[in-house]
Amino acid sequence: MIKVLAALCIVVVVAGCNANNVVPQDEVSTSSHMPPMPVPADNPMNPAKVALGHRLFYEGRLSSNGVISCAACHRPEASFTDAPKQVSEGVRQQQGQRNTPTIINAGYRKHLFWDGRAPSLEDQAMTAFMHPEEMDADTHAVGALMRSPAYAQAWREAFGDTLVTMKRVMQAIAAWERTVIASNSRYDRFVRGEFAALTAQEREGMRLFFSDRTSCSSCHGGPDFTTDEFKNTGLFTHYFDRGLYEITYNPFDEGLFKIPTLRNVALTPPYMVGGDSDSGNLTTLLQVVRHYNGGGKAFFSRDKRVRPLGLSDSEQFALVAFLKALTDSSVMTDPRFTRPR
Repeated sequence: MIKVLAALCIVVVVAGCNANNVVPQDEVSTSSHMPPMPVPADNPMNPAKVALGHRLFYEGRLSSNGVISCAACHRPEASFTDAPKQVSEGVRQQQGQRNTPTIINAGYRKHLFWDGRAPSLEDQAMTAFMHPEEMDADTHAVGALMRSPAYAQAWREAFGDTLVTMKRVMQAIAAWERTVIASNSRYDRFVRGEFAALTAQEREGMRLFFSDRTSCSSCHGGPDFTTDEFKNTGLFTHYFDRGLYEITYNPFDEGLFKIPTLRNVALTPPYMVGGDSDSGNLTTLLQVVRHYNGGGKAFFSRDKRVRPLGLSDSEQFALVAFLKALTDSSVMTDPRFTRPR
């Protein structure tokens, strides 16, 4: 525990130093535990653009059926996922292939989608926007909507002119998404020095999580609990959804998927990536911990850290308790993020 606390204190000091960097006021502000949000040079933040993006995220008229918005699959009440659904449905009730990830802290991600195909929030939004089984947008109709009285003034305030492009629509949505930050869980309060914020069981789970015995933090590391790498966790012995391979066509990438953040993970069952019934059986965090404790299934690309752990029942319960302590439910009710009125 002393080693863990010392390491956490170092994290706080380093994160605090980073947060003291000079950041323009119109960019995203974060707590001292999270680093400044990276903002692309070609999509600077301003309050009007963020406000427009907020509206557009909940705008069903961006889709071909006039109903499916970004928020249809990234619902605030489900921590901006589609829990408890294993997969979401698009404009024609087609089911997707993979579980919907959260947009919370998504601005920190180096890769978007489970296979990492999008390098930015702007690219991720455009992919969903144009996908025939997701939003299937009519770009001409969306352009007309942005020029309508409902949006024209907000558009001018956001971009300073009347030039409407689909790229700019995505930039507004991405600008707002970069403000959706969760960093005030009980774990965060513990790290900031409120040591009573975690119970004894949760502190034991934290010790196990950051230990070499489990190696959890070697994949789910950093303030956002992900290294943004691609790994195979031994979920199957055969992968119909081949993951990263479908982007790279590198045979060594078969079955590799992006490591997700664990923030608010207790609110987003079921777990793992695909729509396969076997992955859908992991509906609780305890089942996930037991999967890792058992070492997963044999597959050539399974990460070597996925191995039998020999954790007792009480140790597994402690890990689950710690994972639940990563919940920051305030982000789900904050009026800056919920449906605009």
